[in-house]
Parts: sequence; C-alpha cells; structure tokens
Amino acid sequence: MSMRKRLSGHGRALALSGAGVLVAAGMVAIPVTAAQAATQCGVDYTTNDWAGGFTANVTIRNLGDAVSSWNLGFTFPDSSQRVQQGWSAKWSQTGQNVTATNESYNGSIGSGGSVSIGFNGAWSGSNPKPTSFTLNGVTCNGSTPTTPPTTPPPTTPPTTPPPTTPPGEKVDNPYLNAKGYVNPEWKAKAESVAGGNRVSNNPTAVWVDRIAAINGTPDSSSNGAMGVRAHLDEALKQGAKYIQFVVYNLPGRDCSALASNGELGPNDLPRYKAEYIDPIAAIQGDAKYASLRIINIIEIDSLPNLVTNTSGQPGGTVMCDTVKANGAYVNGVGYALAKLGALGNVYNYIDAAHHGWIGWDSNFGPTADQLKAAAVASGSTVNNVHGFIVNTANYSALREPYIKITDNVNGTTVRQSKWIDWNFYVDELSFAQAFRTKLVSVGFNSNIGMLIDTSRNGWGGTARPTGPGALTSVDTYVNGGRVDRRFHAGNWCNQSGAGLGERPKAAPESGIDAYVWVKPPGESDGSSKEIPNNEGKGFDRMCDPTYTGNARNGNSMSGALPDAPISGAWFSAQFAQLMQNAYPAL
Repeated sequence: MSMRKRLSGHGRALALSGAGVLVAAGMVAIPVTAAQAATQCGVDYTTNDWAGGFTANVTIRNLGDAVSSWNLGFTFPDSSQRVQQGWSAKWSQTGQNVTATNESYNGSIGSGGSVSIGFNGAWSGSNPKPTSFTLNGVTCNGSTPTTPPTTPPPTTPPTTPPPTTPPGEKVDNPYLNAKGYVNPEWKAKAESVAGGNRVSNNPTAVWVDRIAAINGTPDSSSNGAMGVRAHLDEALKQGAKYIQFVVYNLPGRDCSALASNGELGPNDLPRYKAEYIDPIAAIQGDAKYASLRIINIIEIDSLPNLVTNTSGQPGGTVMCDTVKANGAYVNGVGYALAKLGALGNVYNYIDAAHHGWIGWDSNFGPTADQLKAAAVASGSTVNNVHGFIVNTANYSALREPYIKITDNVNGTTVRQSKWIDWNFYVDELSFAQAFRTKLVSVGFNSNIGMLIDTSRNGWGGTARPTGPGALTSVDTYVNGGRVDRRFHAGNWCNQSGAGLGERPKAAPESGIDAYVWVKPPGESDGSSKEIPNNEGKGFDRMCDPTYTGNARNGNSMSGALPDAPISGAWFSAQFAQLMQNAYPAL
C-alpha cells in the first residue's frame, strides 16, 4: 500500500520532504477583489504511480465564501505529463496547463466544504507534482497552521485498544464478521420490482467489464453509472467492511461464447495491462480505502476455456486456440494477480468454473494445473491468490439432497444417467470442497478458501422435487429427484425456472469462505435475439429460447427466457421469477 501524499498549498514555494510529502515553505496573503469575494482554497493532490502512468486524486478545499461553480487550474512541471481520462470534472489540457471545471452536480462548494476529482495520466520523462493551484483564478494559499502546537502530546498510551486486524493486514476469511457493500444501483433496480425490497439489502458484486466502467458509464445500457472509486466511496459511507468487484475484460474474453465477448481483441494484452488493470490497481490502492477489504473476482469463464474449448474438444473455437497460443489469458490473469495482490487489503479469488464443466477427470486435474500456471505467470506467485470461486453467474445446485454420486439403480451407477453423464459430482458444494483439495495438491496455499455463487441456484417453487425419483432406471431416478431443473447442466443463459439461492453467508461449510451473490440477480446473461450495442456484446444462440442446442449441451433446448436484454442489462421478468422460485423461500 503506497503512502498517501498530501499537498498543503500555503504558498507558491513548496518543497518535497523525505517522506514524499509536498509541504509549504511559507504562507502568502493573496489580496482579493470584490468580484472574487473571499475565494481561498487548499488543494490535496496525491498520486499512485507506475511506469509510464499514474492516477491523480485531487481534493479542492474551499476555505473562503461559498461558490456555486468552480474552475481549478494548475501546470504540470514536466512537458511529458498528460491527462488521459478524468472523472467528476470537465478536464482539458493545453501544453502543460491543465484545467478542471465542475460538473453540473458538484459546482456548489460551501464554506469549509470540499469536492474530490481525479484523472488517469501518462508520463515519459518524470512525474513531479504541480506546485501551485488556482481556484476561479485565485491562487490557493491554504490555511493549515504551520506553527507546532504549544501543548505537548500525552505521554500515556491511549486507552482504546487497537483493532483486532489493522487496516491493510489480510485476514484468513475476508467475509467473516464483516458487513458487505450493498450496490445502490442494483438495490434501486431490485426495489423497482414488486417484492424486491425483501432481498435488496444483500451485498452483490460490481462488474467492471470494460475500460469505461472503471470511471462509470452513465450512458450504458448495462451495469451502472458509478465507477470503481464511486463504489468505494459509497462503501465507506455505508460503513461496509468488504466490497466485491468482478475483474472481467481479458483480451479475447469469453472465447467460447458470444453473449459476453469483450472490447479487447486477443492481441490487446498491453492495453489490458496499462488501460484496465493498472488504473483499477491505482484506485484500489488509494490509502483512503485501507479500511475496506476489497475482494476481486478474477476473470470468470477464462482459464477453464483453455482446457475444454480448444481444438480437439467438442466446443473448440478459433478464439480459444488463439488466446491459448499467445498466452493472453495466462499472462493477463497473472498480471492482474500480481498488480492487485500487492495491495495489503485486496483479496483475489480466481474463477474455477463449476461441476458441470470440469467435474470429469479429464478436466478436473488439467484445470487445476492451468490455474496454477496463471497464478505464477507475469511475476505473480500463489501468495497473490486468496482463493477460488465456483458457479459464478451460473445455475448449478448448491446441494442435490436426493442424489448421491455413489447411488445405483438396479446395479447401474447413476453416473451413467444422461444428466450426470459420467461426471464425478452432482452439485457445487461437493465439487468446491474436492477441487479445493486438488488445488492445494498442485501448489496453492493450504489456507485458500472457496466461494460459491448462490445468486441463482435455489431451484425452489412448485417444480422442486420432494424426494428421490422412480427406481425404474438411472434416468428416471436422477431426473425425478434432481432439484436443478435445467434441460442440461451446460445451459447457462437466463434459465427458465431458476430461483434465488442461499443468501450471502460467511463460512457456511468446511473450506468455503462464503456463499456470495457475485452475479447480481436480475442482470441478464445475454440477449434472446441480436441487439446492436456499443459494448462489444454479441448474440449467442444459447440465449435464444427456440435454440435446439449443440454438442456442448447435448443438443438440448437452451432453456432460456424470452425477451432478454444484452448481458448485464436489467431483466425485471427474470428477477421476478428468481424471487418466486427462491430456495430457501422468501
């Protein structure tokens, strides 16, 4: 965690202390005109730097009369410094001179008030900090006293004991005894549907699924207007202890599907690093957020694709072959783990698919090996991996109470049934616990924890079986008793009949850090027909309710709901059904 650097603008002459803090060398009284009223200000300018780039966080403190609009000006000391992408202000740059003008919602600053803005920047020579700022044309002269206090500090230790876990120190389970962040954008959508207030206060993850989402996408048709920093600020206001982000923008993303294809091509690894991961790390690394446990879900549906959907596999695609050959997935995930894992209060959980994907021996071990390869790529180590998540944005049942993989019917193992199809697992809990053991055996730390996404795997309602199926055959036994009512375990898009699963809960079972709602219930998996959009999201026939399937889903019907919007967009009809079929029931 980098130290926060503070700019105290008492005057024009400032110097850099040994701790990297810009401090005032003196105070200058600036006369003001009647037109300027009593404009006085201080500016805090802090940066998180990396090779060739930085994120600047700027706080304007109004020390004079209230203002209804503002214009901040400063000059970059080095000619190579550039503002690339800003937020919470209209940014412009001419030569080395930079101007930030208020947005419509933050123009008013009361006397003693402040406003926070920022930008991502680039540099090639050096990255020194500006030494003077103006607000509405008047030089900011600050007002913090430079005279040390006359009363000495107390010599006795404080009576309040320190917190059990100091800020920035990792705990074994970040979910335990911790309040989760409730995304206000999702909460509002949930409460727009009748009965949604019954679940709207559950923590859900924030999906950062393209570069623009880092700073927020108010004109987007999916996800929300708030960016990473806005969510972190809101988490602090809520008094939350943890917040969850889905880091989801690999080059050639989702190489075996179309509904959630991304903006970056398979050869865009440099952009992924510099324009996506680096800015996220810079924001999450701000010392302002040191008290938050920041949980990152790393690149869902990526690494397992390299095992199951390349040449020679039933679902093999050219894109999966490409990203396997050029190392985009492995090196991208490794870079994300290294960059984000270096932050003391950040917890990385890598996506590990689900039992209906890698529950066979031919996939189980190779996927564990593939995850290990990514965890030590691009300068990362296994220490940057706090755990793994299964069933992300999927529908696999947490438990199958009426089927065990060891069952047989008239001497025939249930593994021969069409539904199980020789898989070694029938549900997510047994799979997650077994896969955790396998991951430790290939070199991951013994204290890793698993997460299970239970946002849509409840399968309650009137269709939920109440006992085992008929013993006529293995198929009648399995189909009659399974609570997962999909046509095929490979079906993944807006599944009809699904319900909310277990509510978010910490440490529910051995080896499981938490049940989580990483996929916000009610956000679509993909459009049921082609819908033009500027987010790079295509149309996948698996989201078409009339589709009769392919080799990957046993040529079964897709089971998708009709009239669905693009992935990430709000789908109120689905949310209503999820509540109706919730298990445990609402």
